[in-house]
Amino acid sequence: MTRVFLVWLAVAAILVARRWSGIAERHFPDPDDVLRLVQVRDLLAGQGWFDLHQYRINPPAGTLMHWSRLVDLPLVLIIGGLTPVIGSALAEQVALVAVPLFTLGAILLAIAKTASRFLDTRDVTLACLCAGTSMFLLTQIQPMRIDHHGWQIFTVMLALTGLVPGRSLRGPALAGVALAAGLSISLEVLPVTVAFGAVFGLRWLSDPRERGALTVFLGVLASANAILFVATRGLGDLALHCDAVTPPLLGLFALAAVGAGFAVRLNPQSRPLLVVMLGIPVLAGAGLYLGTAPQCLAGPFANLDPLVREYWYVYVREGQPAWQTEAIVWIPPVAQGLIALATLAWLGLNRRGMERRWCFEYLLIASVGLLSGLLVLRSLAFVGALSAVPLGWLTGRLLDTLGKIEGPLRKGGVAVAITCLLVPVVPFAAAQTWMPKAAGTPGDEPENGVCDLNEPLPSLGNLPPATVLAPLDLGPALLEQTHHSVVATSHHRAAEAMHDVIAAFMAEPAEAREIVRAHDVKYVLLCTDMKEIDLRVRTAPNGLAARLVKGQAPDWLERVPLEKSPEWQLWKVRGR
Repeated sequence: MTRVFLVWLAVAAILVARRWSGIAERHFPDPDDVLRLVQVRDLLAGQGWFDLHQYRINPPAGTLMHWSRLVDLPLVLIIGGLTPVIGSALAEQVALVAVPLFTLGAILLAIAKTASRFLDTRDVTLACLCAGTSMFLLTQIQPMRIDHHGWQIFTVMLALTGLVPGRSLRGPALAGVALAAGLSISLEVLPVTVAFGAVFGLRWLSDPRERGALTVFLGVLASANAILFVATRGLGDLALHCDAVTPPLLGLFALAAVGAGFAVRLNPQSRPLLVVMLGIPVLAGAGLYLGTAPQCLAGPFANLDPLVREYWYVYVREGQPAWQTEAIVWIPPVAQGLIALATLAWLGLNRRGMERRWCFEYLLIASVGLLSGLLVLRSLAFVGALSAVPLGWLTGRLLDTLGKIEGPLRKGGVAVAITCLLVPVVPFAAAQTWMPKAAGTPGDEPENGVCDLNEPLPSLGNLPPATVLAPLDLGPALLEQTHHSVVATSHHRAAEAMHDVIAAFMAEPAEAREIVRAHDVKYVLLCTDMKEIDLRVRTAPNGLAARLVKGQAPDWLERVPLEKSPEWQLWKVRGR
């Protein structure tokens, strides 16, 4: 484990150095990280553990968030524990750096645990190094990245250690607990959970002595999900949500577990009969889920308001299929994933016994991870973690070859292969000039330019608390740095309020005024160099945002001076 610690230390040091200015200036990688900190502050200030509302989004009712308290817990422990000693500001800074790096360490330990069963010490280190060079993975566990994605990756890698041969029924139990925690954090873990269930089911079909593995996995998965649901959400919200674990999904897990238990007791000797016996409760559970929540079949974003979908969702690049973004972004990690799959297949064909089975089981799970990454870009982070063990083995073999061959050209070729394997973006970066971004795809909009909320912050802080109409991506920063509320942020649970923000900035001034009145808005804030505002100006040249950028404010808005902030505009609604 010493080498794993050294890899973690090196990667952590690089991440901190790379993000140093962002850490010092409190620049978060994503608005979700900002809102996570706001949620934690509210919890520490006395908001109920089971109350997941953010009351300063769309006040006074607020917005019910779908996030899990499991992710809040380490932040709460660090900030709450250190605040009496070093103050809240420094305690937050420590948590913002420590929690993502701790997550990185946990992921590397899980990778090392899996790899150590089959690889020697050097190759285990190389596997951790492969994970430490995965850009998509590191993006989710860099300092200040306190949202839930890093923890999702950890739960999957922890579950993978449960597949290692020789762990009897402890492995399936560990996988069940880990994936239940992952599902409690986000349903993005669901496809991988299904893959684990398929693995344990196939074990039973291939060897009746393995029948206990599926039963234990499903039983622990169902019970742990129920326990975590009650422990993190309580019984106050039993409504149907498509973006979180809800009672119908708990029912699906329970039926699958009970069905597997009955199959074990009956112990059918016919494989077709066993498949039928296992399939009936799963289908019944799926029928229960889809019967009570049919809208969830198409996913949580299927029923978005058309305006929100057209002018927000399609521009959330991380939630779109990988192929809808630039080739240089998604092809390198996908190529790395495909090489990992090919390596696992080769190992499976050339190993015997338990190792052979494990390689093909790993292949199934890694394939599902890669497919998830193709369908949802941010899920390519799973690929970086799941590919680490096979890529570590392959890198070791290339290093062995490098030590045996002679001649500068041959050695250089192998060295280039190792470099491309560890950092696959290198050849694509070299060819970037001939790999254009698809025209007209989301992501064409300009970046946020020089918009820095620290500039107008003193002026905003001197104003009495009020509701502010601001761009969606600016909302979390306003909540974190001021005492004001906002109409909406970029979070789909507040879809109606999101619609109103988009509509207000795109509407003619008279229509925008009605939206402002409906939300009791006192101030309108925007930055003229912000991509979201630029999009509103381009799509609605006569809308409120376009008029404000041009200096053609309607008479119901009064300009509030902001010192040294030329890109920022703050307007007070007259009569408010």
